[in-house]
Amino acid sequence: MKISFELSDKDLRYFRKVLQKVRKGQSAEKESVILSEAKSLLDEVKKTDAPQFVRNRIAQLGKLIDMLEDADWRLEGDDRKRVLNALAYFADPDDLIPDRVPGLGYLDDAIMVELVVQDLKHEIEAFDAFVEFRKEKKKARSATPDALEKRRTSLQGRMRRRRRGDRERHARKRGRSPIGLW
Repeated sequence: MKISFELSDKDLRYFRKVLQKVRKGQSAEKESVILSEAKSLLDEVKKTDAPQFVRNRIAQLGKLIDMLEDADWRLEGDDRKRVLNALAYFADPDDLIPDRVPGLGYLDDAIMVELVVQDLKHEIEAFDAFVEFRKEKKKARSATPDALEKRRTSLQGRMRRRRRGDRERHARKRGRSPIGLW
């Protein structure tokens, strides 16, 4: 069975407002708490019989967590804050649909993951490229700190330029993107 639905710009604005509200409420929340709760959600979903599409989307949170914990990637400042703000929604088990509601509790989380992944696509692409670069360098035994630093700096710069370009394109088209979360 295939079930699909389309979110309108109005729907996307609604979800963005929910995420922004959570972000404001979680702004004082410690990074360690947000990471711990996001990891707990990942573990919980793995133990449930949640639908596969929900499990697949929730699993994508692992990459965001890895991005923050990777010592070589060293995501800092506003870039780090963007990813933390995205994870803050998942730190609350009593979110839009409380996670304890059988059959539906993780549905809102799956929708939010889709939106977050779309909004953080440049961060994710850059991190994936960095991880692949590091893997290849380690395989060739040439993963020097200088090589990793140079690649990290280059990829994070590209990530920021692409994000800035997206914002400028959306601003020219029709104002703020309904998908842009922060």
